[in-house]
Amino acid sequence: MRLQIAIDAANGLEYLHNGCKPPIIHRDLKTSNILLNESMQAKIADFGLSRSFATENDSHVTTRPAGTPGYLDPE
Repeated sequence: MRLQIAIDAANGLEYLHNGCKPPIIHRDLKTSNILLNESMQAKIADFGLSRSFATENDSHVTTRPAGTPGYLDPE
């Protein structure tokens, strides 16, 4: 069950990054932002910090970190 939830979340991220036009970067993915429907299928939620990139010239690089402390990418 947990593996399927992780796969569902990964598929959702893959869709946001590669399937959406323009691509969407969530920027605050954490366990409380992964919801389960009645079939226990994972759905990504809370797009408050997300960003989309309309052109290839737009960059995902930012100088200000965004997200929840403890879940931020250490890079």
